[in-house]
Amino acid sequence: MSEVKAGVEYKIDLDGKTFLLDGKKYDLLNFINTSGSITKAAKLTKIAYRTALNYIDKIEDDLDIAIVDTVKGGKGGGGSASLTEEGLMILKECKKINAIMELHRELNEIEANVVAVDKSKGIMTIQMNKVNITIPSNDKYSVGDRILALISYDNIFIMLEPQKASIRNMFKGAIKEMTLENNMIRVKIDIGDVNLFSDITLPASEDLNLKLGKEVYVGFKALGIATLKL
Repeated sequence: MSEVKAGVEYKIDLDGKTFLLDGKKYDLLNFINTSGSITKAAKLTKIAYRTALNYIDKIEDDLDIAIVDTVKGGKGGGGSASLTEEGLMILKECKKINAIMELHRELNEIEANVVAVDKSKGIMTIQMNKVNITIPSNDKYSVGDRILALISYDNIFIMLEPQKASIRNMFKGAIKEMTLENNMIRVKIDIGDVNLFSDITLPASEDLNLKLGKEVYVGFKALGIATLKL
């Protein structure tokens, strides 16, 4: 079964050369690795054998490397295929991206404006409604830019009291929703015209005695925020 969602593309950098590997090409390499056959891999990927060969040729030409080793069969036909060291490296990098995407598949999305940049400290401030959030500075952003900040649910920490820590962003809020999601408690916290979701374990929820309406503090590290310019 494919491990990649439709439409996913992987940016592969190798010796200064870049190639976008889409889900079909990833599946083909993955199935060659597991089946030892281009023919079987093409069938599992649901593409023609000739298309599979074209995919392989395209990757090898663009990156100027060999990614598949083939051995011709004898009089009875057959033959086998395996990924080269470089092909295995590409597959490994794609699987690492998959694992990261799966781990952080649930994200808080915050559209905000850049309101301050402090290059000496390497930070900048973004604002959504009246909430100011500190994130690492980025030379691509200037005051006034509109950006999208992405924070994984599992990067949001819930506390009963504010604490001194390396967490730069800490806000007081109130619990608005609590639901059970895949053996985790998903908590929705209103921090003042901004809602944040946090995933915590059931034991942690019980230890904190979380319930609807309860006031809590939420925090997240500046480095735990990914951003995109809108």
